[in-house]
Formats: sequence, C-alpha cells, structure tokens
Amino acid sequence: MKHRRTLLLVVVVALVALAGCSGGADDGSGGAELHRSDDGAATAAPTVEATSSGASGGANSDSAASSKTANVQNRALIKTGTVRVEVDDFQASKSNLTAAVQRYGGFVSDTSQERHSVDNETYLTGQVVLRVPAADFDALVEDAKAEGEVEVVKTNTEDVTDRLVDLEARLENLRAQRDQLRKLYDEANTTEDVLAVQRELSDVQGEIERLEAQKQSLQDRVAFSTLTVRLEEPRPTPDRVAPDRWYDTPVLSAFFQSVDGVATVARALVVGLAYALPYFLVFVFPFVLLGGLAWRFRHRLLPHS
Repeated sequence: MKHRRTLLLVVVVALVALAGCSGGADDGSGGAELHRSDDGAATAAPTVEATSSGASGGANSDSAASSKTANVQNRALIKTGTVRVEVDDFQASKSNLTAAVQRYGGFVSDTSQERHSVDNETYLTGQVVLRVPAADFDALVEDAKAEGEVEVVKTNTEDVTDRLVDLEARLENLRAQRDQLRKLYDEANTTEDVLAVQRELSDVQGEIERLEAQKQSLQDRVAFSTLTVRLEEPRPTPDRVAPDRWYDTPVLSAFFQSVDGVATVARALVVGLAYALPYFLVFVFPFVLLGGLAWRFRHRLLPHS
C-alpha cells in the first residue's frame, strides 16, 4: 500500500513536469493564427501553408500577397479611441451617438454628465463610452467628429494575437492535466492519496478558470472596440456692463475688488522687498554694522575720559 501511494505521488509530479514542458513547446511555436467567428470572438487555428511547384513566378507573388492579406485580417486587434468635441446641445449629441452605436449593433457602456454655471447661465459637459463592432469603429469615429467642433481625436490599436494563442496553448495543457488528475482521483484508494490529488486538481481548475476569464475578456475587447466621446457645450461669456458711477458698483463686487487690490499691493511689497534685500545686504548692512561697532566702542571709552 505504501509503495502504491509513493508511485501515485511520483506520477502526479511527473505529470506536472510534463505539462510544463508541453507549455514551453507550445509557447515557442509560431505556426498558429487566430480566426474570428461570426460573433466576433477570436479563436486559434493553425496556419496552412500552400506550395505549388508548378506555379509561375507571377502566381507565387499573388499567392504570397493573398497570404499576407489573410494574415493581417486574421490578427486579433483591440481598437480604442478618444474624441473630444464642442457641441451646441449636449443632450442632442448624446442621443445622436446613442442611436448611431445601436445602428451599428453596439451599445453604450457608460455615461457621465456635469452641469456648470456662470452667473445665471448654465452649460453641460460629459462623456459617453461606446462599444461598437470592430468593423464599424472608424465609421463611429466619423459620426462623433460630425457632432461639432473637434478638439481632440486619438485612436490606438493593440495586437493581442500572440497573447490569445499563448492562452489557448496553456489552457489545452491544463485541461489535459486536469483529465489525468481526475483519472488518478478515481483510482486513489487511501485518504492521503485522495487529498493530495484533490489539492492538485483544485489548483489546476482554478488556473483554468483564471485563464479562460482572461481569454474571454480579450476576445470581447477584440470583437467590440471602445470609443470614449467627450462632449462639451461652449462656456457662456456674459457681457458685463461697467457702472456709470463708481458708487453704483454693487457692495459685494466693491468688497471683492478691494480685497483683490489689497492682495495686489501686498504681493507688490513682497516682490519689491525681495528685489531690495540683496542691495541692502551689500551696501547698507556693512555701514550699519560699522556704525554700531563705533558707537559701542565710543560708549565704552566715555567713562574713562
């Protein structure tokens, strides 16, 4: 029985080492590509190489160009962007963008809105986060730019093909390891063996779930691009008419103007002192020091005279 338990633990350790070696081999292989299904999810598929010994040079060139185009199309790309637009009507522009993203088959994932006031006038600012199928991302950017005066446009594309291929390879290895551990679990006869295999099986299952969540998140971001649109109504600039006579100025306005004047004078005094201090230290302070010493010396001599 003890020999059987020892053999079982050795098999588990060998299985873990084998899975690590297989993962390294799969990570190093570069012959896999991602193919996107109808729902936009990217899946890994092996690259198929086509060779034709009897094809002409022109046919080979066309085949190579077609292969490159297919490879570019099969890349898993995450597209993101930011657009800031000054609009006349925040609510109208927000409604237009919502209708546009829904027309493309996307959705609004987040919105925010802020109300500002200047005197008695108000204006709105905020942003709308839109998720749209990757094929319609550029069209949605143009729709956002058409809402008003464009201030900022930023777009970014991230290639995550290798990350998805690596995740899939690691998941395949972990699933194979899980299947082997399940067989060992069924064959375990002692409580110690059951607990040992169960711990390994729990760790492997947790790692599988974590990697599957990462893969699903990447596939979702590949299938649906993200565009953040910042909408800003123009800030009001009300015309302020100066009073004809100084005493017609409102009391609070006069008080704050006086406070500003005091602050200005204090700041000017501090700056002037900073300018004058070096001159005082160089030209005035030595004479003051010498005068003080002379007075003190004279004061000491007076009692003896």
